[in-house]
Amino acid sequence: MVQKRKENAMEKFSDKKIIDSWKKNASPWVQAIREGEIKSRIEVTNQAIVDVILQRNPSNVLDIGCGEGWLIRRLTGFDIDGLGVDVVPELIKTAQAAGGGRFKTLSYEELTLDQLNEKFDVAVCNFSLIGKESVEQLFEEMPSILNPMGAFIIQTIHPEAIEDDNTGYGWRSGSWDGFNDQFSDPAPWYFRTITNWKALFSQNGFAQLEVIEPKYQNTGMPASVIFVGEIG
Repeated sequence: MVQKRKENAMEKFSDKKIIDSWKKNASPWVQAIREGEIKSRIEVTNQAIVDVILQRNPSNVLDIGCGEGWLIRRLTGFDIDGLGVDVVPELIKTAQAAGGGRFKTLSYEELTLDQLNEKFDVAVCNFSLIGKESVEQLFEEMPSILNPMGAFIIQTIHPEAIEDDNTGYGWRSGSWDGFNDQFSDPAPWYFRTITNWKALFSQNGFAQLEVIEPKYQNTGMPASVIFVGEIG
């Protein structure tokens, strides 16, 4: 019985389940992004990630988990060469149809220098790192993908926004609360504290790390947390 419970937990919480969910929800996600259904993105986080990237003055950017490609298109307007990658083919096809950058279907595990055949001034993950093993592997590979003095920028949910009593890191059940009813089968996600995120950067050779907390103007509460790691 104990073994069966462990197997059920593994089926429910895994990086594979995340990918399965996003493949099912690609179309409603595109609608949500393009119609501005996510209030926090419109009010705070979209501009926050753009501003942080532009402060680096990059010539090229790799957007990991690019979705339908809005960030790459935005950066193209600043004469930045952008490559967006995502594991979901439908999202990449949508991004390619819209243009405004280069887009390629790749999983996080496939993100290697040999596969990309180029290095980047900035690699960015905008609310796209919610797994466990895939995230850890990406961190290990990142130093080989970045140019000297390049930056790895991550925007994610701020721990203070998690409304539950479980403050420890680990797998959590997903939810589409606040989204339209076209969404189904929410993806699980692996919660990390700010200390956990800092440890991932430190363990993988990022000697410098800046932590930014974009806030809502009306409440002063953090809308997200942004990490900017640089290899010295």
